Amino acid sequence: MLRPSTYVQPIHFEDFDGAQFERLVFAFHACCDEWQSLEWYGQAGSDLGRDIWGIRHNGESVCIQCVNRMNLTFAKARGDLAKVLSAGKGLPNRFRIVGRATVSAMMRDRIKEHVQSMGVMHCDIWSGMEFEEFLRHGAESLLKRFVEGEVFPDTGPELTTLARTEGTPGDKDILALMVRLFDRPAFYTPIHQESNLSDFRQAITDTIQALGTGVWKARDGQVLGRIPSRHQLRDIRLGEQIQAVEKALAKLRAAFDDFLKQGVIRPCGCQQPDCPTYFMPPHAAHELDRLRSDVLRRFHDAYPAFDGRVAW
Repeated sequence: MLRPSTYVQPIHFEDFDGAQFERLVFAFHACCDEWQSLEWYGQAGSDLGRDIWGIRHNGESVCIQCVNRMNLTFAKARGDLAKVLSAGKGLPNRFRIVGRATVSAMMRDRIKEHVQSMGVMHCDIWSGMEFEEFLRHGAESLLKRFVEGEVFPDTGPELTTLARTEGTPGDKDILALMVRLFDRPAFYTPIHQESNLSDFRQAITDTIQALGTGVWKARDGQVLGRIPSRHQLRDIRLGEQIQAVEKALAKLRAAFDDFLKQGVIRPCGCQQPDCPTYFMPPHAAHELDRLRSDVLRRFHDAYPAFDGRVAW
């Protein structure tokens, strides 16, 4: 199956100061999500633990704390949250920490447990590697400016304008972003080796949604960011080709659902929702592989640069 075969060097966020890091975090969120309001408090010098505060169009309030430090400690996270809760802005629906450090699973769980115990419904913790991946997937032009030392504006409104106008993508740029939707195990793992059938189906559904709406999600439902949808392609023929990819994905999903309903694909019977053991006869695996190859072939027809290691 098709897989992009590129390698990029990691970004050294430690080479940049706190204000530069905050500018990048603010610009990323302005670019990759839609907001009723998005404010950068860090620029004022007295942020009270809330570097960035945003209200999404669905009404969700998001407090974003930028931590450009070598280590993220529990004391730091607890202290910042305490400042937020005493600042008079109210309780956010989501508390997000964006840092440069690696964060262990134990530390993540400890911070999230504390945040939720204080009444905040959701807590996200992005390590430097995760933030870099989100940038590469959703705002690569901003990352390029950042790494090359191009100065970002000093105010929230100017940053928002930059994020929303930076390099309006052409059709080739849009297709290059769409390539990343297919760089996931659901599109290159042989069907008979797929370890989680529900994740496989969810990946197909998420890809259909991303092509049609631009909303890009991980398997766990977390929104990774936004990419241009097929509706933003200027070339009508290209738009029709990507719509055909979307329809081929829907056909793949429908065939998978039919095999499940007919009992052709059967779970092992242990009643555990995440059990990787299931029964699939060779003809079903072959048909799903064929339909999946058709999806990738159609995308390759629209964007020949999608040429990785091909297994038609």
